[in-house]
Amino acid sequence: MLYEFWQNFTHNLFKPLLLFFYFGFLIPILKVRFEFPYVIYQGLTMYLLIAIGWHGGEELAEINPTSVGRIAGFMAAGFVLNFLIGTIAYFLLNHLTGMRRIDRATVAGYYGSDSAGTFATCVAVLTSIGIAFDAYMPVMLAIMEIPGCLVALYLVARLRNRGMDADGNMPGEAGYTTPAPVSPGPGTAAQPSLGQSLETGQPRGIGLERETSLGRRDHPAGPPDGDDFVRHSNRATLREVLLNPGLCLLIGAVIVGFISGLQGQKVIHDDDTFFVSAFQGALCLFLLEMGMTASRTLKDLKSAGVGFVFFGLVAPNIFATLGIVVARGYAYFTHTEFRPGTYVLFAVLCGAASYIAVPAVQRLAIPEASPSLPLAASLGLTFSYNVTIGIPLYIEISRTIGQYIPYIP
Repeated sequence: MLYEFWQNFTHNLFKPLLLFFYFGFLIPILKVRFEFPYVIYQGLTMYLLIAIGWHGGEELAEINPTSVGRIAGFMAAGFVLNFLIGTIAYFLLNHLTGMRRIDRATVAGYYGSDSAGTFATCVAVLTSIGIAFDAYMPVMLAIMEIPGCLVALYLVARLRNRGMDADGNMPGEAGYTTPAPVSPGPGTAAQPSLGQSLETGQPRGIGLERETSLGRRDHPAGPPDGDDFVRHSNRATLREVLLNPGLCLLIGAVIVGFISGLQGQKVIHDDDTFFVSAFQGALCLFLLEMGMTASRTLKDLKSAGVGFVFFGLVAPNIFATLGIVVARGYAYFTHTEFRPGTYVLFAVLCGAASYIAVPAVQRLAIPEASPSLPLAASLGLTFSYNVTIGIPLYIEISRTIGQYIPYIP
């Protein structure tokens, strides 16, 4: 069995698709003077999200209505599991690294989310080796992206309530400065609300106050009330979580495909030139760029320590295996039949880390955290590991676990 495992693993490890990622990873190392145009990267990202969502929506329209309840339950399980994974990641980082607590919380949020790029790569690998998966998995991609944002916001809110300073340092951490006391005015609380600076009573990174070209700070309508700031901050953060561009493109494409499928107007056929035949080529270019980006982020890991690198490489295996066990257990106890590729895709959604949704939320709501360390882990370590070693490994782990937790109709 081990020999078969190794043969299958090595066969999937050197797919042409993955070789483009290896190629891109080497470009910065070899110091080749090549820059991937950012607008093309944006176009490829849009294309992949729309292609996955549209095709998934058309397949979703063909699902038997009697299966909707079990599918919804599976999606709820995925949401809860990714929230749990983000929490587990925070505790693992507490024991493995010496990073600031706000950086641990932010990194944990990245791992409580998922990765559209890893998902697209896994879809292409499964398609190339003929492993089928269920049509609703693109919807699962969108749902399991949200928990990481919530984990990061929750953990950082706790830190702010425990005395975090304006630079994101906690008592006992290097560089911590004791916040100046704030005298509450009439009708205001003694402690600033979530998201407000202890020194100024204004939100960190989000506010109506802005820097002008002349260096002045302008208030559009005078200094707003602290509660208005909090409401504005919460609305902006919620909008960033639910209406980030990647999630909107994916969900919008799913809805378009679903409606067209219900009307019997299936646009994406197996011999479609643009959305099917060109998918592999577009993904190769996408992985070339991602390989270059991942390689460049590795330099940011020098200050993080060995424990952080260990976490970024080992955590995907733990979370992905946990995902396979949960999916197999759900199928066993609810008598739901999943296609073999569904377990692998679910493992990828559990073992991946965000590099689109959570960074956008971090920029908006957690500006005190390091912007480079989480991306170095999610892109330089976890994404690189998943699209090279992880996906082939998860395919074999899923097959092995399936022998012990079989489907019972």
